[in-house]
Amino acid sequence: MKITRVESFRVPVPAADPPFHWRDGLAGSAPAGEGGVLLIGTDEGAQGVAFFSRPGAAVLLDDLVERVFRPELLGQDPIQREWIWHRVWELDRIHELPLPTLGLIDVALWDLAGRVQGLPTWQLLGGYRTEIPAYASTSTFGSVEEFLDIADQSLELGFRGIKLHAWGDARRDAQLVLALREHVGPGVPLMYDGSAGFDLPDAIHVGKALSEAAYLWYEEPMREFSVGAYRRLAKSVDVPLLSAETSDGAHMNSADFIAAGAATFGVRASTTLRGGITGAMRTAHLADAHRVRVEMHGSDIPNQHLCMAISNTTYYESFVTSNPVKRERWVDEKGLVRAPTGPGIALPAGLDYPKALHPYVEQAA
Repeated sequence: MKITRVESFRVPVPAADPPFHWRDGLAGSAPAGEGGVLLIGTDEGAQGVAFFSRPGAAVLLDDLVERVFRPELLGQDPIQREWIWHRVWELDRIHELPLPTLGLIDVALWDLAGRVQGLPTWQLLGGYRTEIPAYASTSTFGSVEEFLDIADQSLELGFRGIKLHAWGDARRDAQLVLALREHVGPGVPLMYDGSAGFDLPDAIHVGKALSEAAYLWYEEPMREFSVGAYRRLAKSVDVPLLSAETSDGAHMNSADFIAAGAATFGVRASTTLRGGITGAMRTAHLADAHRVRVEMHGSDIPNQHLCMAISNTTYYESFVTSNPVKRERWVDEKGLVRAPTGPGIALPAGLDYPKALHPYVEQAA
């Protein structure tokens, strides 16, 4: 079997309704725009797809397909995912590919493999579970009182934990951290994501509040350029650190955080920021070897497959961005996400896809 077709498709992506915010200094939800779909096809009719929805995704994907992906992939064996994964990293040395694009080919090839075998990709990866609890991962709301209300709604809807994305103000965030723990009591798992808003002194200040309030993990308080700064943070606070979400280098960089003692809860993984399915699985196995966890970043279908295939992950991240809270359709009333059942990895439902892509869309549309 040989790759004979490499195409990009543009897909209109509506703006979030209602729009939402992240911490001070970061942009909020994206306006309406165009996402991209990468399609890889073969001489035997097998095809696989991968969805790319970052701002500017369609234009970027069109360019990469024409300039890099198609010339490299035509004539290759799509089952040799390992060779192609390494080849993408070679290409990155010259082209400096944007981090979210490093895994697109890999996701499309894992989708293709699942469709050839007639199995969901998580089963091809070995399979570990058929359901996983979801936590409510908040956007940034206006006040402590609103955050507490969001927490109440989320727990009533069945979510098994709550992760805060707060304001990026160390003193104000620390007060919220303590207020939320007092409000929900000791039995609810709580997490905090700093969205890289702090330097080391402010990260320590928030970390001490998280330690006092017994949060499950402390995620990305600083940009992940300095493993040394994370090591010093780990020595200064008791709350476990969840590290290496946005740093480049997939499992290779994650290894540095773990070896330095700067990932005391574990590391992050995703298809978008860790080199696709293959890079995320490498990261998971690395973490498992060191007896720490790997938590999936982001609320999408490929990460559902990873959650079902990886033993040392705890939760599915489900974004909560509106008040009143709306539960994503794949999170049930018990706060569980069930394993996908269709072959391969589906495209998200509800978008206006070109007709050629209709067979690849999630059936829950």
